[in-house]
Amino acid sequence: MGNSTEIKTMDGKILKIDDRKNEKFLRRKAADFDFKKFSRKEINELVSKMKKAMRQARGIGLSANQIGLNVKVFVAEVPSPNGNAKFYAVFNPKIEKVGLEKIAFEEGCLSVPQTYGRVERPTRVMLKGYDKNGKPLKIKAWGLLARVLQHEVDHLNGVLFIDKAKNIHAVSLTEKLENSK
Repeated sequence: MGNSTEIKTMDGKILKIDDRKNEKFLRRKAADFDFKKFSRKEINELVSKMKKAMRQARGIGLSANQIGLNVKVFVAEVPSPNGNAKFYAVFNPKIEKVGLEKIAFEEGCLSVPQTYGRVERPTRVMLKGYDKNGKPLKIKAWGLLARVLQHEVDHLNGVLFIDKAKNIHAVSLTEKLENSK
């Protein structure tokens, strides 16, 4: 299989922009995911490893390029108002439609640790892509889910949230812990 060794050797470590080589990789547009190059087992392992890496880092979204894979795939798990969370694994995602209403909201990123900024994004989107079985999917999203989908698609297109953010500021781990009490 084409890139299967790349997936098997993946360690789930999240690339950060404090390393010039990693930043260059993160700013590259990811390649389309070719389902023919991977077995179903390899795809399931990829999704599982990405989900584990995202959860360990306490994130709500993670793109494949954030863990060193040059393929268009992201995972996301966004809590809903009722406390439940739905898990998404989307291959070759594209934002097809955006709503007219936009809102600025503070974002952060696992690849840009302890840094936050206000990013203006549409409040509603329609995303198309494929599920892990290669079946087409369409997600109509609003609120936090819409924001996360846009953030992850940006990643796969080589765009970091700091490229769009205003009022960028660093927050130390100590401050973050104190504010969460």
